[in-house]
Amino acid sequence: QVELVESGGGLVQAGGSLRLSCGASGGTLGAYVMNWFRQAPGKEREFVATISRNGGGTSYPDSVKGRFTISRDNAKNTVYLQMNSLKLEDTAVYYCAAYNGLPVAIPRPRLMNYWGKGTLVTVSA
Repeated sequence: QVELVESGGGLVQAGGSLRLSCGASGGTLGAYVMNWFRQAPGKEREFVATISRNGGGTSYPDSVKGRFTISRDNAKNTVYLQMNSLKLEDTAVYYCAAYNGLPVAIPRPRLMNYWGKGTLVTVSA
């Protein structure tokens, strides 16, 4: 059983930056396609970023493309999400998720095998 733990969330002004981290225990993250999702109050959970097992492939939705960067350090069993130029609409709980299938450009939440409990990101005006 892989346990994922997110950290790095907090309050930031619009235009600012945050870096989220996702660490794992009970398993090797290098065996999984790693993903970030987010869920704002009253909205469905949405895809934010995905990265292949070796880090060579990434994908983002248009809403964050050019502002967010996903990366991974398999030696440290950690995945990161660098978020720049944050907007009010980026406010959400951000979740890390692991998927043991083939990489897809826009993974769906239902594909994920493991989830973290989330970290709250609040962007203020």
